[in-house]
Amino acid sequence: MRWFKNTTMMSGLLCLMLFFAGAAQAADAEEAELGSEDKACQSCHDSDDIKAKVTQAGESISMRISTQAFLASMHNETSCTDCHEDADGKDHGKVPVPMKSKRDYRLSFQDSCTTCHKKDVAEFKDSVHAILLSEGSDKAPTCSDCHNSHTLRSVKLVEPIANVPCATCHEDIFKAYSGDVHGLERVAKGKSAPLCADCHKSHAIQAASLGDGIRDSCLNCHKDTAVQHEVWLPNSKLHFQSVECQVCHAPNAQRRVNLRMVDSAGGKQLMEKKGVPQFERLATAADGTSRGFDEKEMKNFLKAFNLENPDNKAILSGRLELRSGLEAHQLSTKEEALKDCAVCHQAGAVPFSSVVLTMAGPDGRSLRQGVEKEVLTSATSLGSLRGFYAIGSTRIKLLDYLLVLVILGVLCVPIAHMSVNRMFKARRDKLQAERQQASTK
Repeated sequence: MRWFKNTTMMSGLLCLMLFFAGAAQAADAEEAELGSEDKACQSCHDSDDIKAKVTQAGESISMRISTQAFLASMHNETSCTDCHEDADGKDHGKVPVPMKSKRDYRLSFQDSCTTCHKKDVAEFKDSVHAILLSEGSDKAPTCSDCHNSHTLRSVKLVEPIANVPCATCHEDIFKAYSGDVHGLERVAKGKSAPLCADCHKSHAIQAASLGDGIRDSCLNCHKDTAVQHEVWLPNSKLHFQSVECQVCHAPNAQRRVNLRMVDSAGGKQLMEKKGVPQFERLATAADGTSRGFDEKEMKNFLKAFNLENPDNKAILSGRLELRSGLEAHQLSTKEEALKDCAVCHQAGAVPFSSVVLTMAGPDGRSLRQGVEKEVLTSATSLGSLRGFYAIGSTRIKLLDYLLVLVILGVLCVPIAHMSVNRMFKARRDKLQAERQQASTK
């Protein structure tokens, strides 16, 4: 009964918040009013008679703009000419203006966004989207691909997840998210569960495989996770370093070992320089069989790479991850998460049958090279797999044998010392007696 009352109260509060947010926005829309020049623009653009623009590529672009939707938007105090500076009231709409394509039209407004949104633009310029845009990719999103400037609303409002612009390009991933624990929180319960930007950021978007950004995003919301895991998970700190959260929280996904190339000095993930492709060239040269690196080929690759980069010596850092980004968005409830250590810590464990070597490309996305699973049991990878080792419960028997030798060595030293000490005790006592006798003479 108490749970029911609490749930009812929380639901009521959420509804009130949504109601007042909507009411406040509606009030803002009623209070906002177009200027005289903007009214002149809308006299045509908010008309059913206005014709769509046809680009030279044969694409149709609607020129109709709802005045009501604009006044309810975040830009309701912005004048038309603030963004459309080249619009001439005398010949606008009378003289045809050629338009190559929708893409070119959207790109032409990038500078207009920059004028007001300097902070967002500064964050965007180093993002993976900006890098793709600078390279001329026709798939990289422009500002208006994500933000409709005439209907832009506050991101603080809890809206249907179908309105998230990321779904336009990342449709498959968004469908997966819609059915996972976060998506269902929004769809079924109307809660403000995390959306794309909460984990990946809205403008400073980095490749998901780069660094520990995604793990840190999980911990930003689930702040007590580390403490909770310490209760039941051995070496929990080591697990957080070497195992992605999704590995356990997407129990039906396929897993693999990622041997990431990092700097030996600070452990920072190595990135390939733009215009200086090394990884693929050296990997192709080292992989003689084209079936993935064996132990010898791995050694040859690392040797060749380090010869070309003496200031950034590369070593391997092992990490357990999911095989695809799609599966990483199919998270289950915490009750369904994996808690069986034997899934990984046993001979022939499935997650260790798939291995890749990776280096971050210029845009942060991973460059990959297949690796034979036997490399994991070789001396080449011992240093990179410290995070996966559990005493007596590992797939790598060589590590267990080495551990036994170390333990025996540690035990033998004091035992040998005690044995030698006892063997020569009589001799030491005799010498000590002779010294004492000689000192009394």
